[in-house]
Amino acid sequence: MYKISEFSKITNISVKALRYYDEETILTPAYRNSGTGYRYYSEDDFTKAQRILLLRSLDFSIAEIRDVLENCLDESDLTCYLEEKRTMVKNQILKERALIKKMNLYIKPKDREEKNMSYQIEVKDIPTVIVAAIRYRGKYDEIGKYIGKLYKAVKDQGAGDPIQCYHDPEYREGDADLELCLPTKRLIRYPDVEGKKLPAIRAICTTHVGSYRKLNLAYKAIFDYAGEHGLTCVIPSREVYRKGPGMIFKGNEDSYITDIIVPVQEG
Repeated sequence: MYKISEFSKITNISVKALRYYDEETILTPAYRNSGTGYRYYSEDDFTKAQRILLLRSLDFSIAEIRDVLENCLDESDLTCYLEEKRTMVKNQILKERALIKKMNLYIKPKDREEKNMSYQIEVKDIPTVIVAAIRYRGKYDEIGKYIGKLYKAVKDQGAGDPIQCYHDPEYREGDADLELCLPTKRLIRYPDVEGKKLPAIRAICTTHVGSYRKLNLAYKAIFDYAGEHGLTCVIPSREVYRKGPGMIFKGNEDSYITDIIVPVQEG
């Protein structure tokens, strides 16, 4: 048996850390003198300490170490835990890279000033549009899952740019009620695709030039106009993608062109 000072020396773990590990029940000494409270460690404790040092060097948290020690019976078990931790680290790296990429979108060169978008607002009548449509619930950026199917259904009957209809009055995280449409020359029939007519509406309209990340500013301009002129915005609103990403390449986001159409009721 080893006294705590001796055990500290042979494991390269400080006495303070050993006491902490004892409190956290991941390295409890084999024997504790009930009279003095002194801790004494065994050969098995030495083996466990070596495993703890390994896991700490691999950035396992205290909770993770406890989980491993409670359930790890042999080296094959340890290998499984290490593989699982490796997957977690890889996923975290991907998240961090995505975060860096997102940050880069907002970091502008010092010699480049942010251009403020000036929106021209119109209230106009939008005529009926014949479309092929797929209505679905999902994320706003999932349009790519459906656009190919629509083009396949429409073939040579296309008659305009893609339209996304938003059937929710508010922003939705992950379960938005969306309807992707392609204008067509005639009503078409195709599995899981609806041939229909988007009704004629009176709407506040504007055009956004640039990244989809800033589309919210176009909506703000529309809602500000509606409030100033006593107009009530209703759903579904529409976005017409006059110029955007291709099926493979995103292209230059600064040159995307999107028409925003928000139906209104007067009074």
